[in-house]
Amino acid sequence: MSGPTNPFPVRLALLVLSMGVAAPGLYCQQTSASSYSGISVEASPQVFATMCALDAAGFGADESTLAEMPTRLALRADLLKMQGPATQALRQFYHDHELADPGETLSRYMAFALVAGPPPGFQFQGEHDLLPPEVLAIDGFQEVLVNFYREANLGYRWTGIEPEYDRAIARYQSPLSNIVTLSNAYLREVLKPARGRAFTVYVEPLVGNRTLFRNNGNHYAIIVGAGSQIPMDQIQHAFLHFLLDSLVLQYRDDLTKKSALLNLGARAPRLPDEYRSDFIAFTDECLIKAVELRLRHLSPAKLEEALKDADQSGFTMVRPFVVQLQKFEKSEPAMSYYFPDLIAGLDVEAEKKRLQNATFAPAEATPTRVHDGASAGQGMDELHTWLAQGERQIALRDVAGAMATFEKVLQHYPNQPQAVFGLAVASVLSGEEDQAEDLFGKIVAASSPSSSQDPGQEIDPAIVAWSHVYLGRIHDLEEERRLAVNEYRAALAVDGAPESARVAAQRGVEAPYKPSEQGKDNAPQKP
Repeated sequence: MSGPTNPFPVRLALLVLSMGVAAPGLYCQQTSASSYSGISVEASPQVFATMCALDAAGFGADESTLAEMPTRLALRADLLKMQGPATQALRQFYHDHELADPGETLSRYMAFALVAGPPPGFQFQGEHDLLPPEVLAIDGFQEVLVNFYREANLGYRWTGIEPEYDRAIARYQSPLSNIVTLSNAYLREVLKPARGRAFTVYVEPLVGNRTLFRNNGNHYAIIVGAGSQIPMDQIQHAFLHFLLDSLVLQYRDDLTKKSALLNLGARAPRLPDEYRSDFIAFTDECLIKAVELRLRHLSPAKLEEALKDADQSGFTMVRPFVVQLQKFEKSEPAMSYYFPDLIAGLDVEAEKKRLQNATFAPAEATPTRVHDGASAGQGMDELHTWLAQGERQIALRDVAGAMATFEKVLQHYPNQPQAVFGLAVASVLSGEEDQAEDLFGKIVAASSPSSSQDPGQEIDPAIVAWSHVYLGRIHDLEEERRLAVNEYRAALAVDGAPESARVAAQRGVEAPYKPSEQGKDNAPQKP
């Protein structure tokens, strides 16, 4: 199938790479938080509409933040009493996708709001093969929200409530400007306008004391409530990600030479799973925590206490980063120029010696989570964490990391469909066409009635449908049109396939797939 002159690997990579993460819709009224381009505090009609849908569905929002927003409080009461076909469909959808943890439930819907376009259509912007995993977990909500938005007349309601949001936004202007100024001053950086890069604080009172931080491509967003306490630490942490993530990625090859440092922290029971096998993410988080400590101007005793806590929690690179930052503070270059010296100062052997007899804090007790009807228990929780990590790595284009994560899942959970699909998509990204075709083929074979697949391991129809679509596209790239059409038709025949997969399959039947012409596909990769 492949040969020395075969252009397929490059074209196959385009199959996914041309389907980038959709940039969030920046369609709401913008109120500049500072003189820096791309940084703002806003109210989002998308977030508002999504929160209204949760109100009507019975989500336990925090009403304590609405003391100074009587119109919004009255709307919430109205939505809870609403009746109508769209509202009933919304409540059924919410019930079918509700998680045991309200925070995780809210997180999924707010992730959706951050990648949705403006009302009334809420169309995702650009390609969707690599939408955030949390959004894919509530596939179908877009259509539900469109119908509810119309039935509840939310466009008119938003006009009446917007002034209350404007007052809430005003409270965040000065705090955000201070965070921007102090962070840039410490790093000795001057933010310059960069096309497509943005940092936005979205104010939504009903998220209460929760904060939700996401970055989709070059847009970093944090959703905050309107309570009496402004979450300064969380906003600063998100803004430091905005400033430093690209720098860490720029020097990832130099950092990877220090990857043995991850093995030291990975032994800590409290280290979040998302960092255990992702050295770049681990490094990034430790660097940001170190900068935060330096910005707090702690006394030597307090600093040592904080560093000890970081070590015991597994963030073992915080301490050496603090040491390097102390040197940076005495130098002159901006961080973007000094960063190679900071990396060079990390002494792997010295850190190994320092931590060889380290005692880490025991794991904290956490409530068991239940995800979409999955049975409770440590195994399912572990599986969910690994799958989410792999999907996040795909979204960040960390192909090697994603492949390692999905391969780890398959070692512990052989033939797990979501992991097989994730590994197949990662193989597409890496240009390994034979492996990609084989893996998509395994999913299709396992879904057939004659398969020996464990009957207790039902395969998500979305995964099956998209596997057929990907196979069809692979055949199209190989100019095997008859085989491609067969796959597209098979996708259309999958019972329960999402509308997005059906649209992509129908287009495939009508015309051969060409990556450069797929900018309008609605093709989410379902986990």
